[in-house]
Amino acid sequence: MTDINKTILQSLGSGLAGACALTALHETARQFIPEAPRADILGMRAIKKVLDNVDEEPPADDELHEWALGGDIVSNAIYYSLIGLAKPKDALLTGAALGLAAGVGAVALPGPMGLGTAPSSRTTATAAMTIGWYLFGGLVTAGAYILMKRR
Repeated sequence: MTDINKTILQSLGSGLAGACALTALHETARQFIPEAPRADILGMRAIKKVLDNVDEEPPADDELHEWALGGDIVSNAIYYSLIGLAKPKDALLTGAALGLAAGVGAVALPGPMGLGTAPSSRTTATAAMTIGWYLFGGLVTAGAYILMKRR
């Protein structure tokens, strides 16, 4: 395997680890914390919006929820895989920066995108959890990247 292919796989694998950790945190916390962020609702709204724009009927809520979780994992894995642009010695800082940027975006962008603000910033606690959880995903990504680079 060439070095570039290995780096791409390490980057994507690390991004997937961070995305899965983030989604697991979101899905677990929403069961127990009333003010927890609801990335799943944002995803469902985004999918409905796209389907409405192409005159397609969205699936039932249960299936739509699954689509949203899958979309979250794929999109966050691709985003977090940008960790591969960092040198391994800078991975922790890069993962933190990616996570913070994603968290701030998750708080600031849904409103202007027409998806509503409540799922990610209805209270100060919700906004703080949103940013913190994306930071967590970035740090998991960094940890996975460091481990994979050591092999």
